[in-house]
Amino acid sequence: METRQKLIQNLDRIRGKRLLVIGDIMLDHYQWGEVSRISPEAPVPVVYVEKETYSLGGAGNVARNIKSLGGEPVLISVAGDDDHCREIKKMLDREGIEHTIVSSRKRKTTVKTRVIGNSQQIVRVDQENCNDLEPGLMAEITSLIEKKGFGEYVLVSDYGKGMVNRKTLSALQDYKVVLDPKTKNFRVYKDLFLMTPNQKEAEEGSNTKINSNKDIISTGKKIMKTKNLENLLITVGPMGMVLFRSNKEILHFPTSARKVYDVTGAGDTVIATMGICLQAQYSLPDACMTANFAAGLVVGQVGTAAADRENLVQSIESMSQPEIYHW
Repeated sequence: METRQKLIQNLDRIRGKRLLVIGDIMLDHYQWGEVSRISPEAPVPVVYVEKETYSLGGAGNVARNIKSLGGEPVLISVAGDDDHCREIKKMLDREGIEHTIVSSRKRKTTVKTRVIGNSQQIVRVDQENCNDLEPGLMAEITSLIEKKGFGEYVLVSDYGKGMVNRKTLSALQDYKVVLDPKTKNFRVYKDLFLMTPNQKEAEEGSNTKINSNKDIISTGKKIMKTKNLENLLITVGPMGMVLFRSNKEILHFPTSARKVYDVTGAGDTVIATMGICLQAQYSLPDACMTANFAAGLVVGQVGTAAADRENLVQSIESMSQPEIYHW
């Protein structure tokens, strides 16, 4: 395991590395305001909206995290032929993210609207289409994926909106796939380099319940075996992360988060940091430790956030020597 100073020095290896990102893109819409009373129409708070903001969500946020760390993401996704998709493309252009967003008139762009009152999320309203991609659209996506020159690894950000399926994963067979899963698609995951479920996804995907360290170990081993994975990283909230590797000991990385305000996008940050670090030839434990620091940064912010290199360096410098535990 590298020292803090070595972890910081290694960040220079990320700069300019290209990494293919495949997955469901969405637009995160925030309405920010104050709550001063309860509605006379129903027992709900009245939020006086003071500002609205938009940010990239799903695979877009994964790409944004890679860019913030100094990498060069190449994003491929699908959205509706609508104003929300056009806004997403503008945001990607502003971020300098290389992208191909295929528009479909048969789909709507996924939009998640979060109403924030007094710094607390009051409600979330989703607009989405979760149907499988139509054959012509799937063929276009497969053709884009099969172009070479993106490097050794590929990130797959599955939010269950139709972009990720057996055909998508089959087109990626020449890559080392790093996948952030969705429970509804667990049946199609197989023979992957690395999968990064959170605790809830691990429980639902394996039909188990995690109440102890022993449960984490048994659940992880079950997923590794049934999905024939080379590696598995389960994020377990305040406990941090647990890494399973084929024929190697299990490693536990305690969380680096000091305060947790909002876990929105934390999984995006983990997979983005893991992927770009692996593309930069990090060891798997060092990639996990770096991702742990990055996730600790974003959960301390309200809204969809990305860990940039400067703040990540400060976070690593301010913490005590990173430790990992052998289970």
